[in-house]
Amino acid sequence: MILPALPEESFRRVLCVVAHPDDMEYGTSAAVAHWTARGIEVGYLLLTRGEAGMPNPPEETARLRVAEQRAACAVVGVEHLTILEHPDGVLVYGLDLRRDICREIRRFKPDVVLGTGWEIEAPWGFDQADHRAAGLATLDAVRDAGNRWVFPEQVDEEDLEPHSARWLLLPGLVGTGATHGVEVTGEPLRRGIASLKAHAAYLAALPDHPAPEDLIPKFTAMSGKTIGVEHAVLFRAHDFQAPPEFFTEDEQD
Repeated sequence: MILPALPEESFRRVLCVVAHPDDMEYGTSAAVAHWTARGIEVGYLLLTRGEAGMPNPPEETARLRVAEQRAACAVVGVEHLTILEHPDGVLVYGLDLRRDICREIRRFKPDVVLGTGWEIEAPWGFDQADHRAAGLATLDAVRDAGNRWVFPEQVDEEDLEPHSARWLLLPGLVGTGATHGVEVTGEPLRRGIASLKAHAAYLAALPDHPAPEDLIPKFTAMSGKTIGVEHAVLFRAHDFQAPPEFFTEDEQD
């Protein structure tokens, strides 16, 4: 079955919420390059500075990784970058994390929020704890942001209006329930590869990490087959305006 493309004609703003610098750059940033080239505004919210990801002292690592993330954003046309200072490696799911993500959703007012999965097991093994905490908190914060009575101080004291994003996108891989794809053949793929290469110091600290120009095209080529193109990025798309799937046409009549 050929997967459909995302309904990008309705996208104006996409907010991407991830735990660390570099989390967007393992393929997803190629889709971001495609979106920004179409005039869609994309913002990144990083929940940590990635200070536990290298053998350098944490503050030195944080400065380095933030600088590399800014360079990676520039490659794919992302101008709106917010980096929080939750502790790297021990990110805690809870109200504090939900509140901070909710605040950014209300500020940026996206049509689409792109998060990460919260499953313990991923196709590449056990997922990292920060990723799981970030994914679940993002899911909840999408709903929080539209409810005037959740974190009401943001409305009453910070002058932020409630905001309901329509779409939640989660990364998808071949065989993992992906529902839609984005073609990234050509320039978007080249920019996506370059955005990962912008994390040069971080990648150099990882033993035997494959070169971005070898790694990213392998994933996108496999994904491209599912939508009938050379290279693609896949997503699991959830439309919060769609009726619940368990309603059939007969039940609705």
